[in-house]
Amino acid sequence: MERHEEKLERLQEQVLEEMDLTREVDDEELVDLIYHVVEKETEEEFLPLREKSMLGRELFNSFRKLNVLQELLEDDAVTEIMINGTQNIFIERGGRISQSGRRFISKGKLEDIIQQIVAGVNRIVNESTPIVDARLPDGSRVHVVLSPVALNGPIVTIRKFPKQRITMEQLCEWDSVSKEAAEFLKVLMQSKMHILISGSTGSGKTTFLNALSDFIPKDERMIVIEDNAELQIEGLPNLVRLETRNANTEGEGEISIRQLIKAALRMRPSRIIVGEVRSVEAVDMLQALNTGHPGASTIHANSAKDALGRLETMVLMGMNIPLEAVQRQIASGLDILIHLGRLRDKTRRVLEIVEILDYEKGEVRLNPLFRFEETGVDHGKIQGVLKKVGELKKRDKFVEAGY
Repeated sequence: MERHEEKLERLQEQVLEEMDLTREVDDEELVDLIYHVVEKETEEEFLPLREKSMLGRELFNSFRKLNVLQELLEDDAVTEIMINGTQNIFIERGGRISQSGRRFISKGKLEDIIQQIVAGVNRIVNESTPIVDARLPDGSRVHVVLSPVALNGPIVTIRKFPKQRITMEQLCEWDSVSKEAAEFLKVLMQSKMHILISGSTGSGKTTFLNALSDFIPKDERMIVIEDNAELQIEGLPNLVRLETRNANTEGEGEISIRQLIKAALRMRPSRIIVGEVRSVEAVDMLQALNTGHPGASTIHANSAKDALGRLETMVLMGMNIPLEAVQRQIASGLDILIHLGRLRDKTRRVLEIVEILDYEKGEVRLNPLFRFEETGVDHGKIQGVLKKVGELKKRDKFVEAGY
């Protein structure tokens, strides 16, 4: 008996045979053509209405959209799609990973989809440049790894973001952050504090930075710098968004985050947001903060203390200066560190808010302000509170902002 994938591939070939490839075929014409091919198929073999409808939808998606991925992308409950070659597509739904049961009919079809995605953001991926970051029109983050690097590839990972941006009020309702801490963070943002958001993969750093941006005064000129445009900052009329660019096939034309930070300083910014610091651009970000340009950024780390250690390493990669000088730069450049985590019940929480005080005796001193304390487990969900454990000590910016 013919498998569903084989039938789909055969019908795709029939649609291509009947399609006039000398001109552009619009969506309505394509739907009519698909309907005709599927109806002709039912003359030879009875197909239930449900299967006919599914075949028609999959055929349309294979020509116009992202093939077997389209329905997964349209499913709001799916937060991550992981493609391990043509046969294995895994999804994350409600924090749980499972196999989707879908597959691509051929490696060529998967590679076509990859090229379609990366071309949409003017990126290039091939055997000589086998790793690339891209995004979909809806803002979803895409990471691609091809052979020879990926032995069982192509490998594609798609991180989806909610269609409606999440606000700080919603994060409070979901117990991701307490109302007291949210009000405190609002004052921090309006006082132009320098803020770093840390957390592990999938802890909600980008979502939290989005929500935090709602507290920025509307009269500011803000420059947003990202590797791939993901932040959904709204309500700021004087907003400039900058995105890096990869080198072309000749190895020229690359524009890095470091270059964009330097360019941003010439644009009369009130505030600079760097989507994520990953490498030597930490040098330029710290220098911007230390020259009076307030800002915020995210960093991958397992704790607040680990975030500072990673930042030190990144700066040392870009500058040949003593560690003590780096630590002094961090202590004077950053004011607040917010650490997020993903608990064992898959919920995302603010775990720590700490104030960065100064450099003393070989380390950057921290002042814990809020800390998440677990109180128990109810029906598999972790209970706890983000408890205030300290008072802010550096209040100069509060006073300057009129608080």
